[in-house]
Amino acid sequence: MSTTKSKHPKGLYYLFFSEMWERFGFYLMLAIFFLYMIDAQNGGLGISKESASDIFGTFIAFVYLTPFVGGLLADRVLGYRLSISIGGILMAIGYVGLALPGDLAMVASLGLIIIGNGFFKPNISTLLGGLYSAPEYQDKKDTGYNIFYMGINLGAFIAPFVASYLRNNYGWGYAFAAAGVGMLLGVIIFWMGNKHYKDADVRKPVEANDMPLSRIFGIVILPAVIAGVLGWVLIPGDVFGSNSTDAFIFGAIPIMVFYGSLWARASAEDKRPVAALLSIFAVVIVFWAIFKQNGTALTTWAEYYTDREMVSGLEGPAGAIGMVQNVDQSLSTVPDYDQNFRARTDADGKVITKEGVAPYLNNLPKTQWPEEGEPLSLISTELFQSINPFFVILLTPLVVWFFTFLRNRGKEPSTPAKIMWGLVITALSTLVMVGAVFASMNGAEKSSAMWLVGSYAVITIGELFLSPMGLSLVSKLSPPRLTALMMGGWFLATSIGNKLSGVLASMWDKYDHKAFFFLVNCAGSLLAAFAIFLMLKWLRQIVLAHTGKN
Repeated sequence: MSTTKSKHPKGLYYLFFSEMWERFGFYLMLAIFFLYMIDAQNGGLGISKESASDIFGTFIAFVYLTPFVGGLLADRVLGYRLSISIGGILMAIGYVGLALPGDLAMVASLGLIIIGNGFFKPNISTLLGGLYSAPEYQDKKDTGYNIFYMGINLGAFIAPFVASYLRNNYGWGYAFAAAGVGMLLGVIIFWMGNKHYKDADVRKPVEANDMPLSRIFGIVILPAVIAGVLGWVLIPGDVFGSNSTDAFIFGAIPIMVFYGSLWARASAEDKRPVAALLSIFAVVIVFWAIFKQNGTALTTWAEYYTDREMVSGLEGPAGAIGMVQNVDQSLSTVPDYDQNFRARTDADGKVITKEGVAPYLNNLPKTQWPEEGEPLSLISTELFQSINPFFVILLTPLVVWFFTFLRNRGKEPSTPAKIMWGLVITALSTLVMVGAVFASMNGAEKSSAMWLVGSYAVITIGELFLSPMGLSLVSKLSPPRLTALMMGGWFLATSIGNKLSGVLASMWDKYDHKAFFFLVNCAGSLLAAFAIFLMLKWLRQIVLAHTGKN
């Protein structure tokens, strides 16, 4: 750990760029994964939006479930630096593997990404918290996490542009392979900064009331795997909507029980902070269930319901760097959509195709169709995935300044209050999309891209109030020997929310009027905010007791 008296520890900057490149790879993959699955024209998998949403939600759920194991092994056995290195290498191999043809290669590659993220994600966040344990840095921890969070989103902002260029010019496989290259860069940068955080890489001693690692695997991990298999294979019917959802929910139950047992077994001193963290974990599930629909429901809105026509004069330069999708009136093999872009599927769940014009033209007035033989230049759909990280980069300094301004006047909200306001602001973002639905006559016409931009801008503010504050709260309240494990709990909550996002998005086609889809999200976010409001006094007392600040 650096002992410099600078504003922030030097290790922050290496972790910043390591996480930036790791997130570049992850968000490049996510920017195109849903589009790749529903593509029935250009070498994609050609499956329905419902199935693709379920697969997408399941993948991002398991990506955030494995940090439970990764955090546990780092705490007790491997240490943080080795865990981060293992995770980064596994993820790089997984991204490159997605470029290979065949279902087996895809499943194996997704598995490597899921396992790798479990080792990487919780431990780099925990290592960052360790850098701020020195007295001269403790009061800057929230700001440090905000800066770190901006690095995440810098990588996420760049990724869709690279994805668009590669998939438009070379194909899906090249784009997936580029994600692996980005991940390897992140690992190399992490190794370069080793000396600045080696002293923060301290394994926590096991105390008398801690459960042994072998027992955790015997009564938590193994039952979770068995329960997941039972949910997928043996339970008749789809209890929670699909086999993958059943497997995930049943598999998560033993892990949730384990976190409950952490509270039950905790010492009197640790009981209140663990209870506070578990309460926050339960509530923020709703935020992730809404936020992670950017890769599914909001991507669907961008693809089919948004006016993506390129501004005149930009087609040439944008096309030269692969940012343009061209459509025309020519007939080709396209998905067999109805007027609401619901696809017919065969017995295997594959989208049935037909000869027709590009689906983008289905809800575009014929007076706006391109001339015969002339292309219409469109903004590539995945570029909308850059809007959220763009606003994170733009707004992070403003949010940091805003909280600093309030802090200097003694009016800064407590960390739990920031999370509550983040949920309220998230609810407002869904109302922007309700406006988009009505402006487009429920999708009968194209809506302005500014509706999506506005919704992303609002939810980004909510994200900046909630996500980095949650990471900071885990670092503040976790008992020292359980820090990475509790960080794994934060990602478990993220995992459950991610899975729920897929479940919600898979119902998209079931809503005849899309306003109700977004209103359901709004109601969920407001209820979660109200739950924190009811706990706010209790949460403030716990934070104050353990940090001396609220």
